[in-house]
Amino acid sequence: MNIGKTLFAQLMDFLPWKTFHRIVDRHDGDRYVKSMTCADQFRVMAFAQLTYRESLRDIEVCLSAQSAKLYHMGLRQEIKRSTLADANEARDWRIHAEFAQRLIGQARKLYAGDSFGIELENTVYALDSTTIDLCLSLFPWALFRTTKSAVKMHTLLDLRGNIPSFIHISDGKLGDVNVLDVLMLEAGAIYVMDRGYLDFARLYVLHQAQAFFVTRAKSNTRLKRIYSAPVDRSTGIICDQTVALTGATSRKGYPEHLRRIRYKDAETGKTLLFLTNNFALPAATICALYKARWQVELFFKWIKQHLRIKKFYGTTENAVKSQIWIAVSVYILVAIVKKRLNLNASLYTLLQIFSLTLFEKMPIQQAFPGSNYKSEQGNDCNQMNLFAF
Repeated sequence: MNIGKTLFAQLMDFLPWKTFHRIVDRHDGDRYVKSMTCADQFRVMAFAQLTYRESLRDIEVCLSAQSAKLYHMGLRQEIKRSTLADANEARDWRIHAEFAQRLIGQARKLYAGDSFGIELENTVYALDSTTIDLCLSLFPWALFRTTKSAVKMHTLLDLRGNIPSFIHISDGKLGDVNVLDVLMLEAGAIYVMDRGYLDFARLYVLHQAQAFFVTRAKSNTRLKRIYSAPVDRSTGIICDQTVALTGATSRKGYPEHLRRIRYKDAETGKTLLFLTNNFALPAATICALYKARWQVELFFKWIKQHLRIKKFYGTTENAVKSQIWIAVSVYILVAIVKKRLNLNASLYTLLQIFSLTLFEKMPIQQAFPGSNYKSEQGNDCNQMNLFAF
């Protein structure tokens, strides 16, 4: 690796730019563009994500202070906030969405062999959504309620590596359960979701696709016991039953038997009632799968705290969606770098260090405490100096 490159340039080298340019060409993204190409926009927005910039003015001021190093970032000119604002409004957000999906494909291959604490051959997904509140006067296109706007980020998280395999961005009014209509279902996979996705007709479509689901029953779900399997109550499993739906609508939507597991959580003292179409896995595994669903909640919390999607650099739908998709790309990029360089640090630690050292010229491995990396030239590694810009 060329240690004459800044950390930012090294990070950008991990991106498949040929793929990016093919996507841009397919969408005519750079047609009639005189400045701020789609690639320039991506680099600047990625820089803003990695350094926690709060506004367009913040981005402009920060990059102006480092104008001598813009060339080494892949930028050929100074960045003006008006030019970046125009790019965020005009460059098709689908370019960044498609590119993020390509990065997701790369990351999932890298993490395919990882364990998430439950030994299964099946791919396990956690499905959930998070709401990002917006100001109604600035974002009227994302009307959520009478007095507020919002967008929803619906995410299907692959629990191996916590890599999002599917993301759908909608306005705040779209119900969570409707996302099941646009999922590309994978035979043999297990989909773990909360009660917001309990729609028996849609779950039956999932069942017919030879996929499995684990969810929780609502208090008004009408069920009839068909058979009870023996259980070991010392494990917290109260019952493991085969059941049939008895409600007129639910029975019509899902005409086959389901499995009902009642479980008491020793930590919280709460009793939980799970429904699944998987009759092969042990009851304890079904409970553990639902517990693992919290990884998607942690993903939302993490991405809101450490990537810039709470504050948006533009107010149009295109600008908001572009920023979200580039934020997702940055998350995936850091995950790819962590895996390919075998960095023994959390994604949080990686982002914190990158935020302070992007303009440093050193190998990425050298930037992390405890790294055993040694320069190929054999000379002493440069000491990291946060103020040597």
